[in-house]
Amino acid sequence: MDNRDEIRDFLASRRARITPQQAGLPSYGTNRRVAGLRREEVAMLAGVSVDYYTRLERGNLGGVSESVLDALCNALQLDEAERIHLHDLARTAGARPSRARRRPGPTEVRPSVRAMLDAMTGAPAVVRNDRLDILATNPLGRALYSELYRDPVRPANHARFAFLDPRAKDFWVDWERAANDTVGVLRAEAGRHPYDRSLSDLVGELSTRSEDFRTRWAAHNVHLHRGGTKLINHPVVGRLELMYDTLQLPADTGLTMLVYTAEPDSPTADALKVLASWAATTSSADAPGATLPG
Repeated sequence: MDNRDEIRDFLASRRARITPQQAGLPSYGTNRRVAGLRREEVAMLAGVSVDYYTRLERGNLGGVSESVLDALCNALQLDEAERIHLHDLARTAGARPSRARRRPGPTEVRPSVRAMLDAMTGAPAVVRNDRLDILATNPLGRALYSELYRDPVRPANHARFAFLDPRAKDFWVDWERAANDTVGVLRAEAGRHPYDRSLSDLVGELSTRSEDFRTRWAAHNVHLHRGGTKLINHPVVGRLELMYDTLQLPADTGLTMLVYTAEPDSPTADALKVLASWAATTSSADAPGATLPG
């Protein structure tokens, strides 16, 4: 992935979405040649020269100071995820691919992490990497994501399921939100690691095979996947309204544990008990990386 192109397209897309009125600027007439702010308007708001901002928007963020980056964030009204993304793009700007290429992350979880997963008997839990591969689950997590394991490609992958499997639009009650969030997570990861070969391969595959993915990728939106709620139509137990939180694993760079919970005494809590019973009778033979009992 070309970092310079990513910087250019990201800044241009953020500039295009802001009107002069939203930026607190006067708008003279209706014959504007751009949908959002002009470059000179962003430069004025950020307190830099037009020539300097033009150079930045062409992808030259290498060596830019934190204060200038923060000024750009304010001028373009970036949210937290976008601010982090811009700083990531600046950090990797100008890096030579041979030096910036990311070392392969772990492909298996450590025994202690697997033991922690297995100890969680009342809540679905999964461990994934930054490209959204599912590397391990507890039995209830494997049962929750049973639809993802129907794909013969291993490991199971959230993004591949969302955009290449027709069952995804039934599985997620709000598929549009799930699809947008999935692309936003991958786009943010691409900003952190622009020369990650496995990530670029995944993006290339999805861009080639899915117009839904390709359209969203071109929007340059980013997303922080930290916690919230998910509505799932599970093929065995029906509709689930789950809360989730993400836990970074400091000893395993790039790995995240997602834990799903339900409100006590709710229909979803009852459904998870039924799902646990179903999981206990399900074979793990076709699910590498899961921790179902044999």
